Amino acid sequence: MTARPHSKSLFFGALEFMELVYHSVVREVRSQSGNATFGVLKEVSTIGVFLGLFYMIAVFMGSGVAIRGGIMMFLLTGIILFLTHIKAIASVRGASTAASAIMMHAPMTVILSILAKAFAGLYLQLVAVLLFLFIFWIFGVDLSVDNPPGLVLPVFFAWASGIAIGMVFMTLAPLFPFVIKTVSPIYQRAQMFTSGKFLPAAYMPTAMVGWFSWNPLFHCIDQARAATFINYESDVTSLAYPVWFTLVALTFGLMGEFWAKNTLSKSKHGGG
Repeated sequence: MTARPHSKSLFFGALEFMELVYHSVVREVRSQSGNATFGVLKEVSTIGVFLGLFYMIAVFMGSGVAIRGGIMMFLLTGIILFLTHIKAIASVRGASTAASAIMMHAPMTVILSILAKAFAGLYLQLVAVLLFLFIFWIFGVDLSVDNPPGLVLPVFFAWASGIAIGMVFMTLAPLFPFVIKTVSPIYQRAQMFTSGKFLPAAYMPTAMVGWFSWNPLFHCIDQARAATFINYESDVTSLAYPVWFTLVALTFGLMGEFWAKNTLSKSKHGGG
């Protein structure tokens, strides 16, 4: 007799939380750029700048890649996943913490703030990418993909691993503010060189792969290219690595957030 009301309460509680997430995401999209249209155009311009820069490097200096296929798809698989990862980290780092004043309001929680920031950034990114691909399609750019479903997990874990790393930075920031303030931008700038955007992992020297294999984004980009190009296969990277990396980092981040919430709650009430 008690199981049914309890299950109903869980169901309606989940619906209520999803509604809160939805409204928080809408509010976050508007607050980030004034309106969604401007936000999408901003993302499109960012992708365009990166694409133009790397295309000029490929044309004037030689791309150095042996994958037969459209150069645009090669560049896009690297640039889009790179930007998705970096923006996910920045979004979570900018989320409200347990010490923020807005946490005094009843519906707001740290997890809700993180989800709102992360999904708002992902929404703007995906719409910008679709618009960019539509423009390319109009101009007849080759956008052939060998295995479209195979792109889903690499893109998702490029985003999810960014959220996980952002949560780790957010958790450690109150304890080591100077260290995290220094390490966070260094990590994001290191992705320019260690993510493998411009050189396929399968064609790298073994010694170079050892320097990059710690990076979950490196594995995601390479697996995305394996799904995009019919003649490219790589046993250097694995999708399992970003999956486990994300799970471990998320667990650490959630444990740290739980500890911070309880510690701040006790200090507010005069606890030890």
